[in-house]
Amino acid sequence: MCAAEHRRKLISLAYPVYFELLAGVMAGIINMVWVARLGGDAVAAVAVATNVENLLLGVILVAGSGTTVLVARARGAQDPAAIRCAVRGGWALWALVTPVVAVGGYLYREPLARLVLGGDDGRSLSLATGYFSIALPGIAVFFATNVVDGILKGTGDTRTPMKLSVLANGLILVLDPVLVLGLGLGVRGAAISTVLGRTAALVCGLHALHRNGPLRQSARGTSPGIQGIGADARRTAATGLPMSADFVIRMAGTLGLVAVVARIGVNDVAAYGIATKAMYVATMAFYSVRQAAAIRTAHLLGAGQDERRNIGRQSLVLAGALGLTAALALLAAGPWIMRVFGAEGGVAEAGTLYLRCVGPYLILLACFIALGGVFEGSGSSPALARITSCGVVLQLALAFGMSGSGLPGICLAMALSMALQCTAVARMYRRTARSEQSKASGGNGSRPKASVAEPDDTAADNRLA
Repeated sequence: MCAAEHRRKLISLAYPVYFELLAGVMAGIINMVWVARLGGDAVAAVAVATNVENLLLGVILVAGSGTTVLVARARGAQDPAAIRCAVRGGWALWALVTPVVAVGGYLYREPLARLVLGGDDGRSLSLATGYFSIALPGIAVFFATNVVDGILKGTGDTRTPMKLSVLANGLILVLDPVLVLGLGLGVRGAAISTVLGRTAALVCGLHALHRNGPLRQSARGTSPGIQGIGADARRTAATGLPMSADFVIRMAGTLGLVAVVARIGVNDVAAYGIATKAMYVATMAFYSVRQAAAIRTAHLLGAGQDERRNIGRQSLVLAGALGLTAALALLAAGPWIMRVFGAEGGVAEAGTLYLRCVGPYLILLACFIALGGVFEGSGSSPALARITSCGVVLQLALAFGMSGSGLPGICLAMALSMALQCTAVARMYRRTARSEQSKASGGNGSRPKASVAEPDDTAADNRLA
Protein backbone atom coordinates (compact mmCIF):
# COMPACT_ATOMS: atom_id res chain seq x y z
CA MET A 1 0.00 0.00 0.00
CA CYS A 2 1.50 3.34 -1.03
CA ALA A 3 2.69 5.97 1.43
CA ALA A 4 0.44 8.65 -0.04
CA GLU A 5 -2.66 6.56 0.65
CA HIS A 6 -1.64 6.02 4.28
CA ARG A 7 -0.94 9.73 4.67
CA ARG A 8 -4.30 10.75 3.21
CA LYS A 9 -6.13 8.30 5.46
CA LEU A 10 -4.27 9.45 8.55
CA ILE A 11 -5.07 13.10 7.81
CA SER A 12 -8.75 12.34 7.17
CA LEU A 13 -8.97 10.50 10.50
CA ALA A 14 -6.86 12.93 12.50
CA TYR A 15 -8.23 16.38 11.75
CA PRO A 16 -11.75 15.73 13.16
CA VAL A 17 -10.14 14.25 16.27
CA TYR A 18 -8.06 17.41 16.67
CA PHE A 19 -11.09 19.69 16.59
CA GLU A 20 -12.90 17.35 18.97
CA LEU A 21 -10.03 17.58 21.48
CA LEU A 22 -9.82 21.33 21.00
CA ALA A 23 -13.54 21.68 21.65
CA GLY A 24 -13.15 19.63 24.84
CA VAL A 25 -10.59 22.09 26.20
CA MET A 26 -12.82 24.99 25.22
CA ALA A 27 -15.58 23.76 27.56
CA GLY A 28 -13.41 24.51 30.58
CA ILE A 29 -12.34 27.86 29.15
CA ILE A 30 -15.96 28.90 28.56
CA ASN A 31 -16.86 28.11 32.16
CA MET A 32 -13.81 30.01 33.42
CA VAL A 33 -14.74 33.11 31.40
CA TRP A 34 -18.20 33.36 32.93
CA VAL A 35 -17.37 32.46 36.53
CA ALA A 36 -14.46 34.94 36.43
CA ARG A 37 -17.08 37.64 36.97
CA LEU A 38 -17.88 36.09 40.35
CA GLY A 39 -14.40 36.61 41.80
CA GLY A 40 -11.16 34.78 42.44
CA ASP A 41 -12.69 32.13 44.73
CA ALA A 42 -15.08 31.04 41.97
CA VAL A 43 -12.27 30.87 39.43
CA ALA A 44 -10.15 28.75 41.78
CA ALA A 45 -13.06 26.39 42.46
CA VAL A 46 -13.82 25.79 38.78
CA ALA A 47 -10.13 25.52 37.87
CA VAL A 48 -9.41 22.72 40.34
CA ALA A 49 -12.69 20.99 39.51
CA THR A 50 -11.90 20.86 35.80
CA ASN A 51 -8.41 19.54 36.61
CA VAL A 52 -10.06 16.68 38.50
CA GLU A 53 -12.27 15.99 35.47
CA ASN A 54 -9.19 15.82 33.25
CA LEU A 55 -7.67 13.27 35.60
CA LEU A 56 -10.87 11.22 35.62
CA LEU A 57 -10.77 11.18 31.83
CA GLY A 58 -7.80 8.85 32.18
CA VAL A 59 -10.06 6.38 34.03
CA ILE A 60 -12.65 6.04 31.27
CA LEU A 61 -9.98 5.95 28.56
CA VAL A 62 -9.67 2.29 29.52
CA ALA A 63 -13.10 1.73 27.97
CA GLY A 64 -13.02 4.36 25.22
CA SER A 65 -9.57 3.65 23.79
CA GLY A 66 -9.81 -0.10 24.22
CA THR A 67 -13.14 -0.15 22.40
CA THR A 68 -11.76 1.93 19.54
CA VAL A 69 -8.91 -0.48 18.88
CA LEU A 70 -11.02 -3.64 19.19
CA VAL A 71 -13.84 -2.32 16.99
CA ALA A 72 -11.35 -1.15 14.34
CA ARG A 73 -9.63 -4.54 14.39
CA ALA A 74 -12.92 -6.43 14.13
CA ARG A 75 -14.12 -4.14 11.33
CA GLY A 76 -10.95 -4.85 9.37
CA ALA A 77 -11.57 -8.59 9.81
CA GLN A 78 -15.22 -8.07 8.75
CA ASP A 79 -16.29 -9.97 11.86
CA PRO A 80 -19.70 -8.76 13.14
CA ALA A 81 -19.48 -11.01 16.20
CA ALA A 82 -16.16 -9.44 17.22
CA ILE A 83 -17.59 -5.94 16.73
CA ARG A 84 -20.49 -6.91 18.97
CA CYS A 85 -18.10 -8.22 21.64
CA ALA A 86 -15.98 -5.05 21.51
CA VAL A 87 -18.99 -2.75 21.89
CA ARG A 88 -20.39 -4.88 24.69
CA GLY A 89 -17.05 -4.82 26.50
CA GLY A 90 -16.88 -1.01 26.36
CA TRP A 91 -20.34 -0.60 27.86
CA ALA A 92 -19.67 -3.26 30.48
CA LEU A 93 -16.60 -1.35 31.67
CA TRP A 94 -18.63 1.86 31.73
CA ALA A 95 -21.24 0.16 33.91
CA LEU A 96 -18.54 -1.05 36.32
CA VAL A 97 -16.52 2.16 36.60
CA THR A 98 -19.21 4.84 36.54
CA PRO A 99 -21.05 4.05 39.81
CA VAL A 100 -17.77 3.97 41.73
CA VAL A 101 -16.65 7.36 40.43
CA ALA A 102 -20.06 9.10 40.33
CA VAL A 103 -21.51 7.88 43.62
CA GLY A 104 -18.21 7.76 45.49
CA GLY A 105 -17.25 11.21 44.22
CA TYR A 106 -20.57 12.68 45.29
CA LEU A 107 -20.39 11.19 48.78
CA TYR A 108 -16.81 12.42 49.31
CA ARG A 109 -17.13 15.69 47.38
CA GLU A 110 -16.09 17.91 50.28
CA PRO A 111 -12.92 15.96 51.25
CA LEU A 112 -12.03 15.84 47.55
CA ALA A 113 -12.48 19.60 47.21
CA ARG A 114 -10.36 20.19 50.30
CA LEU A 115 -7.65 17.89 48.92
CA VAL A 116 -7.35 19.59 45.53
CA LEU A 117 -7.48 23.04 47.14
CA GLY A 118 -4.58 22.20 49.43
CA GLY A 119 -6.62 22.18 52.62
CA ASP A 120 -8.21 25.60 52.08
CA ASP A 121 -11.35 25.98 54.25
CA GLY A 122 -12.43 29.31 52.80
CA ARG A 123 -15.17 30.24 50.35
CA SER A 124 -13.48 28.44 47.48
CA LEU A 125 -13.99 25.16 49.35
CA SER A 126 -17.78 25.57 49.49
CA LEU A 127 -17.86 26.65 45.84
CA ALA A 128 -15.78 23.67 44.69
CA THR A 129 -17.95 21.34 46.79
CA GLY A 130 -21.05 22.80 45.14
CA TYR A 131 -19.56 22.28 41.68
CA PHE A 132 -18.63 18.68 42.52
CA SER A 133 -22.14 17.96 43.84
CA ILE A 134 -23.41 18.35 40.26
CA ALA A 135 -20.38 17.55 38.12
CA LEU A 136 -19.45 14.23 39.74
CA PRO A 137 -22.88 12.58 39.35
CA GLY A 138 -22.88 14.06 35.86
CA ILE A 139 -19.59 12.28 35.16
CA ALA A 140 -21.76 9.33 34.11
CA VAL A 141 -22.76 11.32 31.02
CA PHE A 142 -19.14 12.32 30.34
CA PHE A 143 -18.00 8.70 30.59
CA ALA A 144 -20.84 7.44 28.37
CA THR A 145 -20.01 10.03 25.72
CA ASN A 146 -16.39 8.85 25.75
CA VAL A 147 -17.51 5.26 25.11
CA VAL A 148 -19.80 6.39 22.27
CA ASP A 149 -16.92 8.34 20.74
CA GLY A 150 -14.64 5.30 21.06
CA ILE A 151 -17.12 3.04 19.28
CA LEU A 152 -17.67 5.52 16.44
CA LYS A 153 -13.93 6.05 15.97
CA GLY A 154 -13.43 2.32 15.79
CA THR A 155 -15.80 2.20 12.81
CA GLY A 156 -13.68 4.87 11.10
CA ASP A 157 -16.09 7.72 11.88
CA THR A 158 -14.10 10.49 13.59
CA ARG A 159 -16.28 13.32 12.27
CA THR A 160 -19.37 12.53 14.36
CA PRO A 161 -17.47 12.76 17.70
CA MET A 162 -16.15 16.14 16.53
CA LYS A 163 -19.69 17.34 15.79
CA LEU A 164 -20.93 16.06 19.14
CA SER A 165 -18.19 17.93 20.98
CA VAL A 166 -18.97 21.15 19.10
CA LEU A 167 -22.67 20.70 19.94
CA ALA A 168 -21.93 20.29 23.65
CA ASN A 169 -19.74 23.39 23.69
CA GLY A 170 -22.28 25.42 21.79
CA LEU A 171 -24.92 24.62 24.39
CA ILE A 172 -22.52 25.41 27.23
CA LEU A 173 -21.76 28.75 25.60
CA VAL A 174 -25.48 29.56 25.48
CA LEU A 175 -26.43 28.18 28.89
CA ASP A 176 -23.52 29.55 30.96
CA PRO A 177 -24.58 33.24 30.98
CA VAL A 178 -28.19 32.24 31.67
CA LEU A 179 -27.46 29.88 34.55
CA VAL A 180 -24.31 31.43 36.04
CA LEU A 181 -25.40 35.07 35.96
CA GLY A 182 -29.02 35.29 34.78
CA LEU A 183 -30.48 32.84 37.31
CA GLY A 184 -27.75 33.55 39.85
CA LEU A 185 -26.66 29.92 40.22
CA GLY A 186 -22.99 30.86 40.09
CA VAL A 187 -20.51 28.01 40.05
CA ARG A 188 -23.31 25.45 40.23
CA GLY A 189 -24.76 26.98 37.09
CA ALA A 190 -21.50 26.30 35.25
CA ALA A 191 -21.66 22.66 36.32
CA ILE A 192 -25.30 22.35 35.27
CA SER A 193 -24.67 23.85 31.84
CA THR A 194 -21.75 21.46 31.30
CA VAL A 195 -23.82 18.40 32.20
CA LEU A 196 -26.77 19.56 30.06
CA GLY A 197 -24.53 20.23 27.05
CA ARG A 198 -22.91 16.81 27.36
CA THR A 199 -26.30 15.12 27.82
CA ALA A 200 -27.57 16.59 24.55
CA ALA A 201 -24.41 15.41 22.81
CA LEU A 202 -24.82 11.93 24.31
CA VAL A 203 -28.41 11.62 23.06
CA CYS A 204 -27.29 12.59 19.55
CA GLY A 205 -24.34 10.20 19.83
CA LEU A 206 -26.56 7.25 20.74
CA HIS A 207 -28.70 8.10 17.72
CA ALA A 208 -25.56 8.11 15.56
CA LEU A 209 -24.64 4.65 16.89
CA HIS A 210 -28.07 3.38 15.88
CA ARG A 211 -27.62 4.70 12.34
CA ASN A 212 -24.04 3.46 11.88
CA GLY A 213 -23.91 0.77 9.18
CA PRO A 214 -21.23 -1.60 10.58
CA LEU A 215 -22.81 -1.42 14.03
CA ARG A 216 -26.30 -2.17 12.70
CA GLN A 217 -24.99 -5.24 10.91
CA SER A 218 -23.32 -6.52 14.07
CA ALA A 219 -26.23 -5.78 16.42
CA ARG A 220 -28.03 -9.07 15.84
CA GLY A 221 -26.78 -11.96 17.91
CA THR A 222 -27.47 -14.18 20.88
CA SER A 223 -26.94 -12.98 24.43
CA PRO A 224 -23.52 -14.07 25.74
CA GLY A 225 -24.53 -14.32 29.39
CA ILE A 226 -22.73 -12.90 32.40
CA GLN A 227 -19.52 -14.83 31.77
CA GLY A 228 -19.40 -13.70 28.17
CA ILE A 229 -19.91 -10.07 29.13
CA GLY A 230 -17.19 -10.41 31.75
CA ALA A 231 -14.79 -11.79 29.14
CA ASP A 232 -15.62 -8.89 26.80
CA ALA A 233 -14.96 -6.38 29.59
CA ARG A 234 -11.65 -7.99 30.51
CA ARG A 235 -10.52 -7.96 26.89
CA THR A 236 -11.41 -4.27 26.52
CA ALA A 237 -9.68 -3.44 29.80
CA ALA A 238 -6.53 -5.32 28.78
CA THR A 239 -6.43 -3.37 25.53
CA GLY A 240 -7.25 0.06 26.95
CA LEU A 241 -5.46 0.00 30.31
CA PRO A 242 -1.95 0.72 28.95
CA MET A 243 -3.29 3.70 26.97
CA SER A 244 -5.10 5.01 30.03
CA ALA A 245 -1.98 4.54 32.16
CA ASP A 246 0.14 6.38 29.58
CA PHE A 247 -2.25 9.36 29.70
CA VAL A 248 -2.46 9.49 33.50
CA ILE A 249 1.30 9.11 33.97
CA ARG A 250 2.09 11.89 31.51
CA MET A 251 -0.48 14.18 33.16
CA ALA A 252 0.98 13.38 36.59
CA GLY A 253 4.42 14.29 35.28
CA THR A 254 3.14 17.65 34.05
CA LEU A 255 1.62 18.36 37.46
CA GLY A 256 4.78 17.17 39.19
CA LEU A 257 6.82 19.71 37.26
CA VAL A 258 4.78 22.46 38.94
CA ALA A 259 6.38 21.55 42.27
CA VAL A 260 9.84 21.64 40.69
CA VAL A 261 9.21 24.98 38.98
CA ALA A 262 7.94 26.37 42.28
CA ARG A 263 11.53 26.17 43.56
CA ILE A 264 12.50 28.80 40.98
CA GLY A 265 9.94 31.46 41.83
CA VAL A 266 6.29 32.53 41.81
CA ASN A 267 6.55 34.26 38.43
CA ASP A 268 7.97 31.10 36.90
CA VAL A 269 5.12 28.98 38.25
CA ALA A 270 2.56 31.34 36.75
CA ALA A 271 4.47 31.47 33.46
CA TYR A 272 4.73 27.67 33.32
CA GLY A 273 0.98 27.32 33.94
CA ILE A 274 0.07 29.75 31.17
CA ALA A 275 2.57 28.31 28.70
CA THR A 276 1.34 24.78 29.35
CA LYS A 277 -2.21 25.80 28.47
CA ALA A 278 -0.97 27.50 25.29
CA MET A 279 0.89 24.32 24.32
CA TYR A 280 -2.34 22.30 24.47
CA VAL A 281 -3.18 23.63 21.01
CA ALA A 282 -0.09 21.83 19.70
CA THR A 283 -0.13 18.68 21.83
CA MET A 284 -3.75 17.95 20.92
CA ALA A 285 -2.66 17.83 17.28
CA PHE A 286 -0.06 15.20 18.20
CA TYR A 287 -2.67 13.11 20.00
CA SER A 288 -5.03 13.34 17.03
CA VAL A 289 -2.33 11.78 14.82
CA ARG A 290 -1.84 9.12 17.49
CA GLN A 291 -5.51 8.17 17.48
CA ALA A 292 -5.57 8.09 13.70
CA ALA A 293 -2.51 5.82 13.62
CA ALA A 294 -4.07 3.47 16.19
CA ILE A 295 -7.32 3.21 14.22
CA ARG A 296 -5.55 2.68 10.91
CA THR A 297 -3.13 0.10 12.31
CA ALA A 298 -5.82 -1.92 14.09
CA HIS A 299 -8.11 -1.89 11.05
CA LEU A 300 -5.44 -3.15 8.65
CA LEU A 301 -4.14 -5.78 11.07
CA GLY A 302 -7.69 -7.06 11.42
CA ALA A 303 -7.84 -7.31 7.63
CA GLY A 304 -4.61 -9.32 7.60
CA GLN A 305 -2.37 -6.49 6.37
CA ASP A 306 0.65 -5.67 8.52
CA GLU A 307 1.38 -2.08 7.49
CA ARG A 308 2.81 -0.88 10.80
CA ARG A 309 6.12 0.18 9.28
CA ASN A 310 4.51 2.39 6.62
CA ILE A 311 1.90 3.79 8.99
CA GLY A 312 4.62 4.60 11.48
CA ARG A 313 6.67 6.45 8.88
CA GLN A 314 3.73 8.56 7.73
CA SER A 315 2.72 9.28 11.35
CA LEU A 316 6.23 10.51 12.04
CA VAL A 317 6.17 12.72 8.94
CA LEU A 318 2.85 14.31 9.93
CA ALA A 319 3.66 14.69 13.62
CA GLY A 320 7.20 15.93 12.96
CA ALA A 321 5.83 18.63 10.65
CA LEU A 322 3.25 19.61 13.28
CA GLY A 323 5.90 19.69 16.01
CA LEU A 324 8.24 21.85 13.95
CA THR A 325 5.42 24.24 13.04
CA ALA A 326 4.41 24.53 16.69
CA ALA A 327 8.01 25.13 17.81
CA LEU A 328 8.49 27.93 15.26
CA ALA A 329 5.11 29.47 16.11
CA LEU A 330 5.90 29.57 19.83
CA LEU A 331 9.36 30.94 19.13
CA ALA A 332 7.95 33.82 17.09
CA ALA A 333 4.70 34.49 18.95
CA GLY A 334 5.77 33.89 22.56
CA PRO A 335 5.29 37.50 23.78
CA TRP A 336 1.93 37.83 22.01
CA ILE A 337 0.69 34.53 23.49
CA MET A 338 1.53 35.66 27.01
CA ARG A 339 -0.31 38.95 26.45
CA VAL A 340 -3.40 37.07 25.24
CA PHE A 341 -3.48 35.26 28.58
CA GLY A 342 -3.13 38.57 30.43
CA ALA A 343 0.44 38.02 31.63
CA GLU A 344 2.55 41.09 32.38
CA GLY A 345 5.97 41.97 33.77
CA GLY A 346 8.09 39.14 35.10
CA VAL A 347 5.46 36.50 34.35
CA ALA A 348 5.32 37.53 30.68
CA GLU A 349 9.11 37.54 30.40
CA ALA A 350 9.48 34.13 32.01
CA GLY A 351 6.67 32.65 29.91
CA THR A 352 8.12 34.02 26.68
CA LEU A 353 11.51 32.51 27.54
CA TYR A 354 9.93 29.15 28.28
CA LEU A 355 7.96 29.09 25.02
CA ARG A 356 11.10 29.93 23.06
CA CYS A 357 13.09 27.14 24.71
CA VAL A 358 10.50 24.37 24.61
CA GLY A 359 10.67 23.80 20.83
CA PRO A 360 13.06 20.78 20.79
CA TYR A 361 10.95 19.05 23.42
CA LEU A 362 7.77 19.63 21.40
CA ILE A 363 9.25 18.12 18.24
CA LEU A 364 10.43 15.02 20.10
CA LEU A 365 7.11 14.74 21.95
CA ALA A 366 5.21 14.90 18.65
CA CYS A 367 7.21 11.99 17.24
CA PHE A 368 6.87 9.89 20.39
CA ILE A 369 3.11 10.41 20.73
CA ALA A 370 2.36 9.78 17.06
CA LEU A 371 4.46 6.63 16.81
CA GLY A 372 2.75 5.37 19.94
CA GLY A 373 -0.48 5.06 17.96
CA VAL A 374 1.03 2.24 15.91
CA PHE A 375 1.81 0.28 19.08
CA GLU A 376 -1.63 0.97 20.53
CA GLY A 377 -3.32 -0.32 17.39
CA SER A 378 -1.21 -3.47 17.35
CA GLY A 379 -1.58 -4.32 21.04
CA SER A 380 1.97 -3.41 22.05
CA SER A 381 1.08 -0.44 24.24
CA PRO A 382 2.07 -2.04 27.61
CA ALA A 383 5.73 -1.56 26.64
CA LEU A 384 4.92 2.01 25.64
CA ALA A 385 3.41 2.71 29.06
CA ARG A 386 6.58 1.43 30.73
CA ILE A 387 8.71 3.74 28.60
CA THR A 388 6.47 6.68 29.55
CA SER A 389 6.69 5.81 33.26
CA CYS A 390 10.48 5.68 33.22
CA GLY A 391 10.63 8.84 31.12
CA VAL A 392 8.45 10.83 33.50
CA VAL A 393 10.52 9.77 36.51
CA LEU A 394 13.72 10.72 34.67
CA GLN A 395 12.19 14.03 33.58
CA LEU A 396 11.35 15.03 37.14
CA ALA A 397 14.80 14.02 38.39
CA LEU A 398 16.57 15.97 35.64
CA ALA A 399 14.29 18.97 36.11
CA PHE A 400 15.05 19.01 39.83
CA GLY A 401 18.77 18.92 39.14
CA MET A 402 18.64 21.59 36.41
CA SER A 403 16.14 23.93 38.07
CA GLY A 404 19.02 26.16 39.12
CA SER A 405 19.20 27.30 35.49
CA GLY A 406 15.61 28.52 35.60
CA LEU A 407 12.97 27.63 33.02
CA PRO A 408 15.58 26.99 30.28
CA GLY A 409 16.97 24.24 32.53
CA ILE A 410 13.48 22.78 32.89
CA CYS A 411 13.08 22.77 29.10
CA LEU A 412 16.46 21.06 28.68
CA ALA A 413 15.49 18.38 31.19
CA MET A 414 12.22 17.78 29.37
CA ALA A 415 14.00 17.53 26.01
CA LEU A 416 16.67 15.11 27.30
CA SER A 417 14.08 12.85 28.89
CA MET A 418 11.96 12.86 25.74
CA ALA A 419 15.02 12.12 23.58
CA LEU A 420 15.66 8.96 25.60
CA GLN A 421 11.98 7.97 25.35
CA CYS A 422 12.13 8.46 21.57
CA THR A 423 15.27 6.30 21.41
CA ALA A 424 13.51 3.50 23.28
CA VAL A 425 10.35 3.63 21.15
CA ALA A 426 12.48 3.80 17.97
CA ARG A 427 14.17 0.53 18.96
CA MET A 428 10.72 -1.04 19.43
CA TYR A 429 9.68 0.27 16.03
CA ARG A 430 12.77 -1.13 14.31
CA ARG A 431 12.06 -4.57 15.76
CA THR A 432 8.51 -4.28 14.44
CA ALA A 433 9.80 -3.33 10.98
CA ARG A 434 12.21 -6.28 10.92
CA SER A 435 9.39 -8.62 11.93
CA GLU A 436 7.19 -7.24 9.16
CA GLN A 437 9.99 -7.63 6.60
CA SER A 438 10.67 -11.22 7.63
CA LYS A 439 7.00 -12.11 7.20
CA ALA A 440 6.90 -10.43 3.81
CA SER A 441 10.03 -12.29 2.67
CA GLY A 442 8.33 -15.57 3.57
CA GLY A 443 5.95 -14.91 0.70
CA ASN A 444 3.10 -16.93 2.19
CA GLY A 445 0.69 -13.95 2.23
CA SER A 446 -1.01 -15.35 5.29
CA ARG A 447 -2.80 -13.31 7.87
CA PRO A 448 -0.69 -12.16 10.83
CA LYS A 449 -0.83 -14.36 13.89
CA ALA A 450 -3.41 -13.57 16.53
CA SER A 451 -0.68 -12.40 18.90
CA VAL A 452 0.07 -9.55 16.49
CA ALA A 453 -3.40 -8.56 15.35
CA GLU A 454 -5.13 -9.18 18.67
CA PRO A 455 -4.58 -10.96 21.99
CA ASP A 456 -4.80 -14.76 21.86
CA ASP A 457 -7.91 -14.90 24.01
CA THR A 458 -9.57 -12.38 21.70
CA ALA A 459 -8.92 -14.53 18.65
CA ALA A 460 -10.27 -17.59 20.42
CA ASP A 461 -13.41 -15.82 21.59
CA ASN A 462 -14.05 -14.44 18.11
CA ARG A 463 -13.82 -17.93 16.60
CA LEU A 464 -16.28 -19.22 19.20
CA ALA A 465 -18.61 -16.31 18.45
